[in-house]
Amino acid sequence: MTTLLSGGTGTPKLLSDLMPNSEITVIGNTGDDIEMGDLLICPDLDTIMYLSAGVLNKDTWWGIEGDTFETHEYLVRSAKEKGWEGAPNFLGRAEQINGREIAKWRRFSGEEEFMQIGDMDRSIHMLRSRLIDEGRTLTEATENLCSLIDANIRLLPMSDDPVSSILSTNRGEMHFQGFWAGLKGEPEVKDIEYRGSGVARATKLVTKALENQVIIGPSNPITSVGPILSLKGIKKLLSETKVVAVSPFIGDRAFSGPIKKLMSAKGHEANTAGLMEMYPFVDVFVIDSSDKIETDRKVVKTDIRINSTEDAKRVYGSCLEALEEIE
Repeated sequence: MTTLLSGGTGTPKLLSDLMPNSEITVIGNTGDDIEMGDLLICPDLDTIMYLSAGVLNKDTWWGIEGDTFETHEYLVRSAKEKGWEGAPNFLGRAEQINGREIAKWRRFSGEEEFMQIGDMDRSIHMLRSRLIDEGRTLTEATENLCSLIDANIRLLPMSDDPVSSILSTNRGEMHFQGFWAGLKGEPEVKDIEYRGSGVARATKLVTKALENQVIIGPSNPITSVGPILSLKGIKKLLSETKVVAVSPFIGDRAFSGPIKKLMSAKGHEANTAGLMEMYPFVDVFVIDSSDKIETDRKVVKTDIRINSTEDAKRVYGSCLEALEEIE
């Protein structure tokens, strides 16, 4: 059995040739989760779930293929007419810690939707929120939703407790989704905090899954993998098993997203060398053939660009080759 740590689009792209697949376990990042308009939205869990069910929009790598956006467009139009539009309205500290416990530090007001949410996609968020309000854990709700849409994958949220990636910027404190989806990554980032990680715990299912060999896909190490690693005991568990990581860099160029800005804010070089510094528990790194890094860490080289299922098959094959090299 193999367990993958997943966030953003990197690991889902790596898995695109393997779905559906009941022989692997995916631990999904929940640091990007938000509550908006009373709906708990779990982007990284949903991407894996939709991929496994065969309904993922692979043009965007989020949302459901063929979805409509009538509800979203109505809300945006209404906000504009009322003069409510502007920066993502990340609610104040008092509002953040009231109401639904699972959404703590993730709350945005619902009068302006800065994230585009499809109508079918919205129904999933509605069901998830209702299940949690009925007393289910996020793990239980995720299992229910996977069953509902025939997603044949063992998908585990990293925790049933809330953890949020909160950025300190030149425009104030903001959730990662407000920074990236709402403000297109424009603010200067000074620091990143995994709020809630001091008390959040990985579930027993997650810690058990980390007894398997582990692959970390080419996801953002700060906001896609970092929240998982911030949980107590996770790094120790990874140091006790076989771990392979795929670099999200081709030389000094990142695959996508604000990786370079975020790694620099945390004091790391924004390249494979910086990634290696962040992942001391990794046994072998899969890096691009063109990467000129000089290191004493074990590496397997291949073309790590993933633009098709054939690319995914090649890179995943290199991950398996790397795992075989670990004693």
